[in-house]
Amino acid sequence: MPQIRHMPQAPTRTQVLAPGERIDAHRHDDHQIVYAGSGVLAVTTGTGTWFAPGTRAIWIPAGCVHAHLAHGRTDLHLLGLPAEANPLGLDRPAVLAVSPLLRELVLAGTRTPDDGSPERRRLLAVLVDQLRAAPREPAGLPTPADPRLRAVCDLLRRDCADPRTLAELGAAVGASERTLSRLFTHDLGMTFTQWRTQLRLYHALRLLADGLGVTAVAHRCGWSSASAFIDVFRRAYGTTPGSHRRDRP
Repeated sequence: MPQIRHMPQAPTRTQVLAPGERIDAHRHDDHQIVYAGSGVLAVTTGTGTWFAPGTRAIWIPAGCVHAHLAHGRTDLHLLGLPAEANPLGLDRPAVLAVSPLLRELVLAGTRTPDDGSPERRRLLAVLVDQLRAAPREPAGLPTPADPRLRAVCDLLRRDCADPRTLAELGAAVGASERTLSRLFTHDLGMTFTQWRTQLRLYHALRLLADGLGVTAVAHRCGWSSASAFIDVFRRAYGTTPGSHRRDRP
């Protein structure tokens, strides 16, 4: 097993990641806000994967072992917060909606290291207030522990466009639809349909970051039409996939 790096203080900085570049598993004694100004960032822990385009940020609590993966050229903004200041009261990662104000505060907060100045403290105080007010978004893929559930999720990870129903997937792995439905809700906190939609959205973000067109992405990810994909994407991220692509450098 690779050694997990321990970084006592969460770094506050900007960093450019190339497509497919990884930051191996590590942990901090501080909390951290991770924001991708361009590209798409995935943060993986032992319990799941959280992903964020430019309208979202990822909260990583102190002590949480996590790794980063960039999809497309990713301008990464990392902002550390003291462990005693937990504005969200969370002990696991979360994805937050990023308002224009919160975005500018994160960008300003990562341009220079924390120098302890009064100006810096005021900026962080406003940023913490905005974090408290930021809505949490369902942009994650919990990792299943039950082997039957894991087998179904693995089938869909290999081909998220797989059109089979939960009953058909259950027949393929030797589990009933009723059992799998209960496991999705109890173990992962979401329905089968919600989990598959999150998987397809994550795959769609990755393909868009690679420059694939909207119609091709829709078909590869299992939507019946480009318009159906656009509707789900807009409801999830507040913008169309075409606008999302144009906004990415």
